[in-house]
Amino acid sequence: MKLLRRRTFNNMKKRLAFLYGHERTDELADRLYMMIGRYGLQAYGGERGSADIPPWDEKDAVLITYGDMVSTEGEAPLATLKKFCDRRLVHAINTVHLLPFNPYSSDGGFSVIDYREVDPNLGTWTDIDKLRQSYDLMYDLVLNHCSAKSKWFDQYINGVYPYKNYFIEEDPADERLSLVTRPRPWPLLTKTETSDGERHVWTTFSADQIDLNFASPDVLFEFLDILLNYVSSGARIVRLDAVAFLWKELGTDCIHLPQTHQVVKLMREVLKTVSPETILLTETNVPHDENISYFGEGDEAHMVYNFALPPLLLHALLRGNSQHLQDWARSLPPLPEGCTFFNFTASHDGIGVRALSGLVPEEELDWIIERVNERDGLVSYRSMPDGSKKPYELNITYRDALDDLDDSELGVRRFLSSQAIMLALQGIPGIYIQSIIGARNWTDGPPREGGENRDINRQRWDLDELDSVLDSEDKGQAWIHCLYVSMLRTRNAHPAFHPNAAQHILETKPEIFAIQRSSLTRPREVLCLNNVSATPQEFSFGEIAATLGDVPTYRDILANHTLTKEGDSLTLEPYQTLWIEAAERD
Repeated sequence: MKLLRRRTFNNMKKRLAFLYGHERTDELADRLYMMIGRYGLQAYGGERGSADIPPWDEKDAVLITYGDMVSTEGEAPLATLKKFCDRRLVHAINTVHLLPFNPYSSDGGFSVIDYREVDPNLGTWTDIDKLRQSYDLMYDLVLNHCSAKSKWFDQYINGVYPYKNYFIEEDPADERLSLVTRPRPWPLLTKTETSDGERHVWTTFSADQIDLNFASPDVLFEFLDILLNYVSSGARIVRLDAVAFLWKELGTDCIHLPQTHQVVKLMREVLKTVSPETILLTETNVPHDENISYFGEGDEAHMVYNFALPPLLLHALLRGNSQHLQDWARSLPPLPEGCTFFNFTASHDGIGVRALSGLVPEEELDWIIERVNERDGLVSYRSMPDGSKKPYELNITYRDALDDLDDSELGVRRFLSSQAIMLALQGIPGIYIQSIIGARNWTDGPPREGGENRDINRQRWDLDELDSVLDSEDKGQAWIHCLYVSMLRTRNAHPAFHPNAAQHILETKPEIFAIQRSSLTRPREVLCLNNVSATPQEFSFGEIAATLGDVPTYRDILANHTLTKEGDSLTLEPYQTLWIEAAERD
């Protein structure tokens, strides 16, 4: 085994001391050293992950999906998913985010029973390995909580060590519990009968999701082992689910505590040692400034979800006014070296609205909720310390959220505009499977049958039926899918969309959102113009020349169409997007 770099190992020891005290540091450091030795150290450098070559490029695009969102009778859904990707998404996406594929008991997979097994209803590790042969993979590490049906919790109930210390017991009469940030409207503690009598255990998200006690180093080492097991099983990106709530300390709000940040930094250092090409992504659906705190000083998460983007983009396109979106995008600080955003508009969850705090007036959120209700969407709420409830998530497909109730084709154009803006922004795009196939609300599915609000955007598809829809002449799903895949392939072929390529948000009238991207290696720039309104808008050739240089002609790379300077300006049709570059100079 190569020698572990002293500086990196000393940093790990400092983090262990911060978490568990100096008196245990040497013992825990030895334990960590042995764990790293089991998985083996990798050489520093290489094609990806070295000091001078970032671990991503413009070809990176992630498909977000459950393992069973497309299926065929008699075949493992994971195998069917590979067929779908091979048939539809080659050269469009290079990474598949497999949402939790472990055995689970609730919450769409996020109540994990066994972290080291694949749900037999989806397939096997062999099926995942076959998928990995064609695509990079992203896994979820659901580390805040596990299922009440797990062996860990069963052992806790029976008083078996070390599991007796895996969970958090509190007195429900303790007034300090009222300070805890609540992402859900139900009780924080759940009564449980154990071999030691009645106990109340911490359950941030539901009674079936029992919070884990990271104040016990046994829990930390359990998850470090799972993390390394995932990496050895093919994960290029590891998503830390609900990580903001990881560490609990009574008398605080129990969110974003310093110990949580130290755990994330420790995980990054472990990955740097064992698998330097692996990317760590934090999932924290909170106000924007809190969210980007997980970059640390470039020593924490490699990527964070850009949670402000989905609701801001929705607001801009529904209002036909991008001013708030422009203001926010221009205010983004430079990304730390080796870090980038994970951009998305939709996911297996709803459209989180907590990130809007401080970015748009409160009354604008009320207006968005009215528009979502008009489109048969749902709204989920969280509990506040005073007992009131506040919206935290809109449950609706992103396509239906942007539907035009009077003109369905205009609604499709508005949806495609939202995706084009997301794809053009600095970062790596995450594309939810329901968006790339243009799915509508699943109003006949589980939400109507008493399921979760989020199920409205989690429709399951038979592969043959889906193929029939996507191969039809319909100007709905088929049109969206065709144009979306074309946009992705265009983006992935242009160096200006490298995650590290510079980004500049132009100051324009609010009906237009304009992004300038500049490639890293050669002077190729793209000006992404987006009409966010339902009326035609003019954009002057003088502004294009100021951005891209004054040349006789320009080219829209999306339509592969030459733009000639006829008149002083060009016209953008309602919700039209142009990705413009200068034509070759003589």
